Amino acid sequence: MAFTLSDEHEAIREAVREFGENEIKPVAEEHDQEGKYPEDLRRKAAKYDFVAPSIPLEYGGAGMDKIASTIVTEELWRADPGIGSAIGSAGFGSSMIMEFGDEWMKEEWLPKIADGEIASVSMISEPAHGSNVAGIETVAEKDGDEYVANGNKMWITNGTVADIGVLMAKTSPGEGHKGITAFLVEMDWDGITTDKIDNKLGIRASDLAEVVIDDVRIPEENVIGEVDKGFYQLMEFFAAGRANVAAQAVGAAQGALDAAVEYANEREQFDQKIKEFQAIEHKIAEMATKVEAARSLTYRAASQVEQNNQDVAAKYSSMAKLFASEISVEVADEGIQVHGGSGYVTDYPAERYYRDARITKIYEGTSEIQKNIIADQIF
Repeated sequence: MAFTLSDEHEAIREAVREFGENEIKPVAEEHDQEGKYPEDLRRKAAKYDFVAPSIPLEYGGAGMDKIASTIVTEELWRADPGIGSAIGSAGFGSSMIMEFGDEWMKEEWLPKIADGEIASVSMISEPAHGSNVAGIETVAEKDGDEYVANGNKMWITNGTVADIGVLMAKTSPGEGHKGITAFLVEMDWDGITTDKIDNKLGIRASDLAEVVIDDVRIPEENVIGEVDKGFYQLMEFFAAGRANVAAQAVGAAQGALDAAVEYANEREQFDQKIKEFQAIEHKIAEMATKVEAARSLTYRAASQVEQNNQDVAAKYSSMAKLFASEISVEVADEGIQVHGGSGYVTDYPAERYYRDARITKIYEGTSEIQKNIIADQIF
């Protein structure tokens, strides 16, 4: 299936790329080396509608379609995956609020997310439960007109910098996936503590944390959607989330390819540019072909998500996530090879793209999980 992007889509790509070149790339190494969260850049990006771009116009967002949002993610990660992740994840949980939240939730919080005033977080994974969402052990027990929540969340993006969050907890513990509820919580409430995870391989500019939930009292009105329906609500966003990770992977791969091409144009060996060696030409050609193939599959998945073809979107999003993430690591690895010894040190961005690309094979469901999903769709 071929995709012809509209003039508006191309204009969005140009705007995000310009932002990446002027604002992100000059500070990317600093944020990576220091593990510094780019709050100022998040606020700047929001002025151009690059934070949670799918939030509707009536709530202060840009109301972008899924292809446009995919382009935004891709280009942010092309500039730098770590900063791109921090900016792109600032709206985590906003889709749950948009789709299932009460009107007061939308009016109070979505405009603040869209304009970069706050960051949000989605708290699902736990120390013993990553891909197995149904197995979460965090519990929220009813107590009058409140719920009292207790549990431990792990690998939570924006854990220490977010102002609000969507918390997934068991309200009917004996019912497995049928007993999960989504709650809107404010991260400064009593009983919520966070501990930043610093020793990450990549995307170091993105905040990652462990979140402890200790007797946190949640008003009944803060239930998002229906009690015990949180798992089913969450499933509606997995296709979109996986298509988004595919876009991240494509962006990281393109960034690694760009860096390799730039280096090949500059580096000389044996009195000629290394780009003139056929071995390097072939590497670059193969890298470019893989990136374009991953991009095409990713856009196809995004198109299916936009059309709300849930079963088809689930299949293609998992295919795109699997393929693009695998390709991203391969391309980044070849990018280091093109750089030779220079690719192994932080003087060049090649090693950073390699480290950053690796996460795309893990979160939003590992590559192994994606294969299970694809096989289920086929059989």
